[in-house]
Amino acid sequence: MAAPAEHVTENATENTTEADETEETASSEAETQNQNKEENKNCEEESNSDEEDEEENKERPPRVMDTPEDLRLEAIANSIALHPSRDVIVCGDVDGDVYAYEYSCTEGRTTELWSSGHHMKSCRAVRFSADGQKLFSVSRDKAVHVLDAESGKLVTRIRGAHTAPINALKIIDENLLATGDDAGTVKVWDMRRGTSILDLKHHDDYISSITVDQAKRILLSASGDGTLGVFNIKRRRFELQSEFQSGDLTSVALMKRGKKVVCGSSEGTLYIFNWDGFGATSDRFAVKAESVDCILPITDSIMCVASMDGYIRAINLLPNRVIGCVGQHVGEPIEELGRSHCGRFLVSCGHDSLVKFWDIGSLPESKVQEYRKRKRKDGKLKSLSKKAHGDNDFFAGLVEETENKREEGEEEGEDEDEESDSDSD
Repeated sequence: MAAPAEHVTENATENTTEADETEETASSEAETQNQNKEENKNCEEESNSDEEDEEENKERPPRVMDTPEDLRLEAIANSIALHPSRDVIVCGDVDGDVYAYEYSCTEGRTTELWSSGHHMKSCRAVRFSADGQKLFSVSRDKAVHVLDAESGKLVTRIRGAHTAPINALKIIDENLLATGDDAGTVKVWDMRRGTSILDLKHHDDYISSITVDQAKRILLSASGDGTLGVFNIKRRRFELQSEFQSGDLTSVALMKRGKKVVCGSSEGTLYIFNWDGFGATSDRFAVKAESVDCILPITDSIMCVASMDGYIRAINLLPNRVIGCVGQHVGEPIEELGRSHCGRFLVSCGHDSLVKFWDIGSLPESKVQEYRKRKRKDGKLKSLSKKAHGDNDFFAGLVEETENKREEGEEEGEDEDEESDSDSD
């Protein structure tokens, strides 16, 4: 007997529902599989792109810059010293710490070598020995330290080397060094015995700077009392003292193959003495800076000077001309200048806790005209490096090129003026 119609309909409906559910399940599974495939494909693409980026980074060489990267210290550096034969710089800071770095023009390659905290108070001067194996430092704690330049380990300490804080340091030769303190005392030390062979006080204020002649016989000291002192190392005696200048003498350097002595001052004037004529100045040059705190000879005629206004100026001696601006620590006083062993880089440290590098490779070739140029209308110093008027100036090169063209035009105008004057005569 045939089944009732309603039963047949119910069975058919149930079969249809089951078939639909089966189709939906199959389609959802297919969609899930497709999604998984797409996700896997995306992951593979991402991993491939990451691998490609890594390969590109590996293949991409590190950027080589014009100068080494600036060093940012934890405290203000009072003094810097550059190794005589290696790309190594040492900094002494106001906390009494000494740091050594190996610098490089390759991006990311400048590294700290060692640090030393042997001084109890501010480290005021650091200097390398001529062979670069020893490092000498003096401090406000009145001590003289000798460190191993390779490791930074303390080798020799002279406690109480002065009765007043030590401010100046000069290496004379492999055995002798000179120091000057805040009370105006100058001492010369024989480091083989660790004792002073000359101990004289002829200044009424701090010793700011010390230098010696090429023969290592005569020592010159600049003082805050405004005088230049002359000492005979061989005879171990005081020779003479210059007349008083209107401001503190803050630095001293030999120029013109030792025939001229130049002293910087707190009033921004360079005082020039003839050798063997230390009693009175033979000339003076107003730099129009807040001060001249340190002097670094570049050639027999060209020197770099640093000031409290943060500018590093290149100056030609005789004729006395400001050549231009090498660089600056914006608005911050500069403590000291140094030069790399290759002669290409000038290094400066300032109150912004930065140690900066400047390319002065072309500076020794600078030529100065005998006649005075017209002053620039904008009052800006000529830029002598790409970083002179700002470290991150994108248009620095363009500005420098424009300035050079402008100066060439001014020189041509001056030449025309001179020719017209001569014709009229």
